[in-house]
Amino acid sequence: MNRVAASRLSVVEDSDLPPASIADAVASIARNELAPLAADIDSGALYPADLLRRLGGAGAWGSHRPDSRGAADLRCAIASIAALGEVCGATAFMAWCQNTLAWYAMNSSNPALAGFADDVASGKILGGTGLSNPMKSFFGIEKLKLKGGRTEGGYIVRGALPWVSNLGRDHFFGTIFEVEDRPGEIVMFLADCSDPSITLQPCKPFLAMDGTGTYGVQFRDAFVPDGLILAEAAAPYVKKIRAGFVLLQAGMAIGLIRDCIAIMNEVEGSLGHVNRYLPQQPADFQGLLSDLESHTMTLARDPYNADDGYWRAVVDLRLQAGDAAVAAAHAAMLHCGARGYLKSHRAQRRLREAYFVAIVTPATKQLRKMLHDV
Repeated sequence: MNRVAASRLSVVEDSDLPPASIADAVASIARNELAPLAADIDSGALYPADLLRRLGGAGAWGSHRPDSRGAADLRCAIASIAALGEVCGATAFMAWCQNTLAWYAMNSSNPALAGFADDVASGKILGGTGLSNPMKSFFGIEKLKLKGGRTEGGYIVRGALPWVSNLGRDHFFGTIFEVEDRPGEIVMFLADCSDPSITLQPCKPFLAMDGTGTYGVQFRDAFVPDGLILAEAAAPYVKKIRAGFVLLQAGMAIGLIRDCIAIMNEVEGSLGHVNRYLPQQPADFQGLLSDLESHTMTLARDPYNADDGYWRAVVDLRLQAGDAAVAAAHAAMLHCGARGYLKSHRAQRRLREAYFVAIVTPATKQLRKMLHDV
């Protein structure tokens, strides 16, 4: 078929560990191995492929696999992303990408992808998600940028996506094309970045997150075999996975807010006498964070809930998480004062990362439109 089926390593059995053990292992890796790399990842000097594979070995990418009853629980995955986000927002974003790729494969009914899901969960295969444009298209913000036509054994896909993250030449990502001769009919598939007809184009430097393996992707009549089709009828499949796609992003915000509270507390001894006049204090954000975490974990227990009220609650939570991340990072900068303005201080990095949480799809303005439309 293709290289997905060519080799299948045995999956590290860490997925059998209690969820708390996985989250604790991820937190230990974040503190001891990720922290020294955070500045280089932020600047774009490093894409941490080895670390991402190491996290896969610790069980970070497989904890949300549906069980034998067809139920799934995202709490451990979100807790793990938050532990990474407490140290490095860029890595938390890549963790979301990797977890989302696993989520796609785990929820596909294509039997050819069972081994692929295992390999993503173990970290053998790395990759991301190309749903930014499709997610916007579903809500009338953009038109789908990829078109595909049926051919023997699969589809021929053409078009371009401006930004897809957690990529490299041996990576995969999930995305959607519209069937050319059947307008409105969409297919979700896995793109194999090793295919010579799929080109990764470096992006201009970003404000932050440059070490996230983000590229523009060009499809030049790329052949997508049936074995890489996630869903021939993508609309009901997307409805099933959408809550997981959005909820997993909450981990980025939770981890960042935790560190912003820590930053404010770190300067309390030297600047508390004047910082007490600022309108937002660490205790305010601690209360906000506790509410956010509690609400997130409640929703994360039931990601397949088809109720419209549940979906609205997920969208509203994601909006709150983005707003809270920006507010906490802004407050951390004000609490630090001039020292936070130094490039060497992480407060300015957290502020740049917080803006990313607010603008990554679904962005603040899209979330507000979604709530309005619902």
